[in-house]
Amino acid sequence: MNTSEIKQNQQLLVISVTLGSVILVIKFVAFFLTNSNAILSDALESIINVAAAALGLYAFNIAYRPQDRNHPYGHGKIEFLSAGFEGALILAAGIIIISKAIYNFIHPQEIQKLQWGVLLVGIAGLINFVLGYMLEKRGKSANSQILLAGGKHLKSDAYSSAGLVLGVILTWIFDLVLLDNICAIIFGVIIIFTGYRLVENSIAGIMDKADYDLISKMVVRLNDLRKPYWIDIHNLRIIKYGSKYHIDCHVTVPWYYDINQGHDAVELFEDSMKSIDPSILEIFVHTDPCAPLSCKLCTISECPVRLHPFVKQIDWNLDNVMYNKKHVLPEDMLN
Repeated sequence: MNTSEIKQNQQLLVISVTLGSVILVIKFVAFFLTNSNAILSDALESIINVAAAALGLYAFNIAYRPQDRNHPYGHGKIEFLSAGFEGALILAAGIIIISKAIYNFIHPQEIQKLQWGVLLVGIAGLINFVLGYMLEKRGKSANSQILLAGGKHLKSDAYSSAGLVLGVILTWIFDLVLLDNICAIIFGVIIIFTGYRLVENSIAGIMDKADYDLISKMVVRLNDLRKPYWIDIHNLRIIKYGSKYHIDCHVTVPWYYDINQGHDAVELFEDSMKSIDPSILEIFVHTDPCAPLSCKLCTISECPVRLHPFVKQIDWNLDNVMYNKKHVLPEDMLN
């Protein structure tokens, strides 16, 4: 991500905080006009939206600071902390919403002026959807967990608002306060689920959980770019630092290569990897010498020391590139 893109994303987050504050006011006005418990649940979530957007802006500014002596891999991990904290806030909001709805089952409250609630919540939901769509789209292109988390949160809030409007309309038509509380509980459960997913993804990032989708995409491209002297790739691992990736792996090369030839083979491999995804921060490659059984899958036609005839080339896949062992044909695995 270049400086111009970082500045644009910062501006989008500032807009998110500003509009979130406006939407928060709109929803609380709708609650005070109607006294609707369902609308209150939507307003409470907006408090979380504003807090999360402000935290996201702060974390974004830190995440894209350059690497330094104390943070040799950069500051990108804070994106996972920010997304996790946002998820925790959302979980808390969902629990509060459900608790308030249960309380109102026991102590019902009169609701009024629901037409104003429908109008104001509908406007707020539309703004949230447009802003959430923009954040999610930018988050995918920039590979930013902060923007993605914010976008998904706002879109889920917009969907909740749409359902809420329907529930308030039904409450208004049938004049049943019970429906208002039921709607609040339903949206509370949806909000809790959204928060749980954000916390889960955040923990996965902090714990360096393997990103199988990313590895699979890279393996497909490496199969297209492979060279005869990359006899196999194994022990491939990817660690994410915000929007950047650290990759390390083992590449098997002919045992008779000298240091310069091995270096050239590794350098071309690194360049090929970086061409797959510009978000790669660094690549550490360990070279392994080929073994006699490697001859059967080696495509170097003029190998001066071949011990076995070529049998077939093994396609790299998610399993064999992550396994920490040189590749051999299935019938030779026990040897």
